[in-house]
Amino acid sequence: MSIVVYILGGLFLALGAAMLYVAWRSRLFGILLMGIAYGASGALAILLVHWWPLAAGFALVWVLKLMGLEPRVETKDGSARTDGG
Repeated sequence: MSIVVYILGGLFLALGAAMLYVAWRSRLFGILLMGIAYGASGALAILLVHWWPLAAGFALVWVLKLMGLEPRVETKDGSARTDGG
């Protein structure tokens, strides 16, 4: 079970690093908070070798998305979409 925690923790760290890079390039505050949440939960899961930091980080990111901190996506006709499609 610990190998699964290490793999998922590493993926969360990689996702957090990618989101922090995107936040640095685009100056989006919501992406910065989501990147911190993913990175911190991945690091905590690896340090503690337990699954609950991954679940807590995932839940925290969903709360941030529900609060409206996810960036809008501009379509070709200029309208903004937040549903990803």
